[in-house]
Amino acid sequence: MSDVRDDFTLPREPVPLAVTVVPYGGLRYGLRYGVLGRVLGLIPTPRRNRFALGYLAVLLGTTLFSRLADPDLVHRLQEISSTDGHNLIHRPLVALFFSGWWVAGPAWLPYFWGFALTVAPLERRVGPWRAAGVFAAGHVVGTLISQAVVAVAVATGSIGADALDSLDIGVSYGVLASIGALAGLLKPPGRVLALAGAGAMILHQIVTGADLVTDVGHPVALLVGIATWRRLRRGPGAPFRLRRLALAGA
Repeated sequence: MSDVRDDFTLPREPVPLAVTVVPYGGLRYGLRYGVLGRVLGLIPTPRRNRFALGYLAVLLGTTLFSRLADPDLVHRLQEISSTDGHNLIHRPLVALFFSGWWVAGPAWLPYFWGFALTVAPLERRVGPWRAAGVFAAGHVVGTLISQAVVAVAVATGSIGADALDSLDIGVSYGVLASIGALAGLLKPPGRVLALAGAGAMILHQIVTGADLVTDVGHPVALLVGIATWRRLRRGPGAPFRLRRLALAGA
């Protein structure tokens, strides 16, 4: 009998691969990249929100001080810090700087939520220094323009001269500027929602006739934040045109 060569060969057994099992790997992945991770990413932390949490700590300290300290001393310090017309003439830098150290009222918790929903998200997107710049710009520009309107109204006799001494402290201008700036970094639905909410709040204050200072300062501060859209969208570093050319070359 002739030998018949059989070219048929059985497939080789697959070589088992080493499988590395990471304990709680799925849980860690879900916390980092899942829905829960996105929710946790919205919570302010000292690493991501140095400016927002640091500022809130200062406001908490002055709020506790205003509750526990002698009322006459607190009133005197707030008068020195006020950005009213007389203080802006005699000590403008002191007034502009220290007026943002106080909350307008006895409650601190509303400002925590205000910072958590506006200043903290802005800081996560643009960094602490630029978030602080937006906040300061809204505070300074809103204060100066509103007090200038008050001065004109007093000069024309529309309101009494005592308006130049009205206590003007708080951080609402900085918060509104942060809302305006943050809106430019959101997608169109979120942008419309943020601006509509801020506009509704400002309109309600104007209709209820709170006072001339906030009626002018709040919309001005919001517009200051909106004016930063182009700059914030470019991001830090090289101008937008240079980065675009670099990316095209890459």
